[in-house]
Amino acid sequence: MRFRPTRNFSICLIAFFGFAVFVNVLPFLPIAEDSLLNSIFSSQNWLICGGIIFLLAAWDLWSIKKAAPIVVDRTPISALPVGCWHTVEIKLHHNLHRATDILLCDQYPQQVQIEDMPQVVSLKPGMISKVYYRINPTQRGNLTFGKFSVFRSTPLKLWQFKQIAGKIMEVKVFPNFAAISQYMLLALDNHTTQLGIRKKQRRGEGQDFHQLREYRFGDSLRQIDWKASSKRRKLISKEYQDERDQDIIFMLDCGRRMRSQDDDLSHFDHALNAMLLLSYIALKQGDAVGLMTFGGNETRWLAPKKGVHYVNSILNKVYDLQPTTRASDYIQATQDLKTYQRKRALVIFLSNVRDENLEDLLLALKILRRQHLLLLANLREQVLDDISNKTIEYFDDALLYSGVQLYLNQRHHISEQLANEHVLSLDVTPKQLPSYLVNCYLDIKRRGNL
Repeated sequence: MRFRPTRNFSICLIAFFGFAVFVNVLPFLPIAEDSLLNSIFSSQNWLICGGIIFLLAAWDLWSIKKAAPIVVDRTPISALPVGCWHTVEIKLHHNLHRATDILLCDQYPQQVQIEDMPQVVSLKPGMISKVYYRINPTQRGNLTFGKFSVFRSTPLKLWQFKQIAGKIMEVKVFPNFAAISQYMLLALDNHTTQLGIRKKQRRGEGQDFHQLREYRFGDSLRQIDWKASSKRRKLISKEYQDERDQDIIFMLDCGRRMRSQDDDLSHFDHALNAMLLLSYIALKQGDAVGLMTFGGNETRWLAPKKGVHYVNSILNKVYDLQPTTRASDYIQATQDLKTYQRKRALVIFLSNVRDENLEDLLLALKILRRQHLLLLANLREQVLDDISNKTIEYFDDALLYSGVQLYLNQRHHISEQLANEHVLSLDVTPKQLPSYLVNCYLDIKRRGNL
């Protein structure tokens, strides 16, 4: 338990030393012959005042040992999404006999934003106090909240002492899964277009047989089951559905290009959010989802499996990943994937490709194209679109606009090269990525390309 003198104690000491100085200089002042002043400011009174202050300070300090402890309990938090505000509840239990004001400080990690902390809390006898403050994690991974620091004053308010209370809490910060929750709610009412997802309605088409039903106007002749029609003496059509039980593999780039940042989140975080949304949708469609990371300090592999609950496994696999400063090795990544994945799959690369990476990327994709269907989601900075749409007023604006157009032409060249290699590609901003990626996946399913 640590303690320190308060402002009141400092004022008492200043007054005491001022009194002492005045007593020592009094004999040299013109008023030294005043008997009343001499009696008041005598050395004896000076020593008595000093003794009183010392005794009061000693008694006030001794009372710290008898101070009733304060128990601080933080509401447990197992997981939080990055970039979202969350309210933390704190309960303070005590056996104080008088109203007391304390200063409560939480030892929170640097990777969170804080509102309403520290707080001055008024504790009343016989009551449990509740305190609330808000946190906003700015980085994924494992965060550690330390114990609380409780600052209290002694009865005479001459000393302030610090008490350490509460428990250490470990919190996992996951990618923002709000997009999945929003999709689940909108999907109930078939309003997914609000997310930019185009869900085309169709009847009787697809690759996998679904069921038999009565013929409807507009059904093609190939859908008619003539054997079933002859038995029932009426036209019976076959209804098909999109293929299921297919493998979707995400190749997540953890290299330095993914450290680019347009808003509060990096390109890497935007890619994670889009990957989680599409994983949930693909699992709902009956497909198996897996992932592999490359360009980071380690390669993480998660074999494709089915079931919506598998989203939790994906979350736990990537929640603490961070983009590194290393250059991504696309060729090594494709060699690793060939070792892990034998079955044909839709392989989705989430990356930020520049012109200088094109040669290695094309060589890597040629290795996989023989066995898998490939889709490259190539992220571009939002500022490029902002500059392209900005009105040119000055010469510097024209130079900046020309430079951006040259860079965008290079990216367009990358898309053309990929198309020549029969590789699907998306050139999108981070905010466009979720809807474009989901729509592309649904189009692939409808066409039966996989």
